[in-house]
Amino acid sequence: MAFYGAVAFAVLQAVDLLVPVLGLSDSVTRGVALLLLLGAPVAMFLEWVFEFTPGGLRRTTEPTPGELSAILKAPASKRWPSGLLALGGMTIFLAGAWYVGRQSVTVTGTPAGPGAIEGSLPSIAVLPFVNMSSDPEQEFFSDGISEELLNLLAKIPELRVAARTSSFSFKDKNVEIPQIAERLKVAHILQGSVQKVGKQVRITAQLIRAEDGYQVWSERWDRTLDDIFVIQDEIAVDVAEQLAVRLLPDAPRVRETDPEAYALYLRARHLGLRRTAESLEQSNALLERVLADEPGYAAAWAGLAANYSSQAKNGLGPIEGGFALARAAANRALEIDPEDGLAHAVLGGIAQDYDNDLASAARHFERALELEPGNPDIINDAAVLARYLDRLDEAVALQELAINRDPLTPTGHARLGINYLWAGRLDDAIASLRTALSLSPAFIGAHYNIGMALLMKGDPEAALLAFQKEEGDEEYLIKGEALAFHALGRQAEFEEAFEELKTNWGEQWPSEVAHVYAWIGDADAAFEWLDRAVAQNEDGLTQQFPQPFFAPIRDDPRWQRFREQTGTSAAQLSTIRFKVSVLG
Repeated sequence: MAFYGAVAFAVLQAVDLLVPVLGLSDSVTRGVALLLLLGAPVAMFLEWVFEFTPGGLRRTTEPTPGELSAILKAPASKRWPSGLLALGGMTIFLAGAWYVGRQSVTVTGTPAGPGAIEGSLPSIAVLPFVNMSSDPEQEFFSDGISEELLNLLAKIPELRVAARTSSFSFKDKNVEIPQIAERLKVAHILQGSVQKVGKQVRITAQLIRAEDGYQVWSERWDRTLDDIFVIQDEIAVDVAEQLAVRLLPDAPRVRETDPEAYALYLRARHLGLRRTAESLEQSNALLERVLADEPGYAAAWAGLAANYSSQAKNGLGPIEGGFALARAAANRALEIDPEDGLAHAVLGGIAQDYDNDLASAARHFERALELEPGNPDIINDAAVLARYLDRLDEAVALQELAINRDPLTPTGHARLGINYLWAGRLDDAIASLRTALSLSPAFIGAHYNIGMALLMKGDPEAALLAFQKEEGDEEYLIKGEALAFHALGRQAEFEEAFEELKTNWGEQWPSEVAHVYAWIGDADAAFEWLDRAVAQNEDGLTQQFPQPFFAPIRDDPRWQRFREQTGTSAAQLSTIRFKVSVLG
C-alpha cells in the first residue's frame, strides 16, 4: 500500500499540473482522483492475495503454524516499519486527493460578510481609462471603453471583477493603487488611457499587481475605430492569461456592430447611468438614433428598456406607458439576442414591481444570473426577489455577495439594511444603513429605515429624530413622524401627520395607510385599506406581506386571505422555483 499511495500521489500531482496546460476541464482531475480512491481497496486486496518473490508474482501462501505468533512476538522495531510505511503511503495519497479536490472545486455561494475578500478567485478592478483626447466631450468614450472591458472580464467565471459603481468612484481622485485595491478587495488593477481623434484610436492598458504596485503587463494599440472590438477582446484575453485564468469553453467577446453606432451607444449609456430626468431623455434620443441605423443592435434595445423602466419606477415618466415601452424594448432585444442578461433583468423587474408576478420574475432573474453570474446589479435584483419570496436568509447572503463585488455602492448597503430589518436583525440593519449614508449622505430612505429599526427596538424618541432627517422623500418623512408620534403618545401630532399621509398619498398607495393602521393595532381599518390596494392592483402588492408593519395583525384570519389574494401565501410561494448559483 505504501507503493500504491506514493504512485497515486505522483499521478495526482502530474494531472493537476497538466490539466490547465492542456485546457482540460476540472472534472478530469476529479475523475482521476475518484478512480485512484476506488483503486485503493483493489490494491489492498491484491497485496493480500499476491506477493512478490525472487521467482516473480505468486499467490500468497497459507501461513505456517506458529508464523502469526512469531510475527506478533517480534520486536516492535521489526513490526512497525512496514506498517508505518503503508500508513504513510496512504496518508500521502489521501492528502494529495484532498488537496487536488480543494484546488479544482468551483466555489459557489456567498462569503462570510460584506468585508470579506473572496480569496478563492483571482480578482481585479477596472479603473476608468483616462481621456487623452483634446475634446473633453470624448470622456464618454474612454469611460465606455473601460466599462465594456469591465463587463467583458466579468463574464469570465473564474475571475472576480469589482463592479462599475465602486471602481468608477475613484475617478479623478488622487488615490494610490494599493489603497484602491484594499478598498475594492482586489489583487490587481487594470488602468489605461484612450485617445480618439476622428476615426483614429490609441488605447494603452496596464495591469498592476496591487500588493507592490508592480506592472505585470502593458500594451498599446494604434488602430482605427473599426478595430475597437478586436482591441477589447485582445485586452480581455491578455489580462486573463496574465492572471492564469482559464477561458473555457471560449473567451468572451464583444458583440460587434457598426463602429459609429457603437460610439453613439457608449454616449447614450454614459448619460443613462446618471439616472436624472434630463439625462434619461437624452439617452433615449441617442439610442433611438442608433436603432434607426442599426435596428438589430440588441444592446441598444436592452439599454432603452432599462431607461424606460427606470423612468417608470422613479416617477420620471408615466408608469403604465413606461413599463409597456420597457417590456417591448426588452423583448425586442431578446428576439435578436436570447442571451442578453440585461433584457432578462429588466423583464424580471417589471414582473416583480408592476405585474405582481413573482413566478415570472424568478424565471427572468434566474436566467439573467445564468448569463451573467458575476453582475452585481443582477445579484442585487435576485436578493430583492428572494426577500419577497420570504427567503430572507438567501436574500441576505446574495446581498452580502453583491456588496463584496461592489463594496462602495450605497444602494447595496441600503438594501442589505432592509433585509436585516425585515429579518429582525435590527442592530445589523442600522449599521448597514449608516454605511449607505456614509457613502451617500442624501441616500433616499436610509434615515427612514433607521427610524423603523429604532422604533422596533423600542426607542421612539431616537426614531423620530431619524425620520425627521429623511429629506429625500416627503412621504417617508410624514409617515415616519406619524408612527413615532403615536409611540410617544403625542396624539394630536399623530393625527395631523396621519391625515396628511392619507390625503397626499392614500389614493395612489393605499398600502402605506394600511401600514400605519396595522402598526397601531386597528386591524379593521388596516384590512379596509389593504382591500383598496388589492382592488386597484397597486404596484408592489406581492412585496407587502413581509413588511414589519403587519406584525400586530398577522394572527387575524383576514391576513391569510390577503396573502392568498396577492399570491403570497406560504403554499403559493413554495411553488415558485428560484434557484441561483453564483460564483463566490
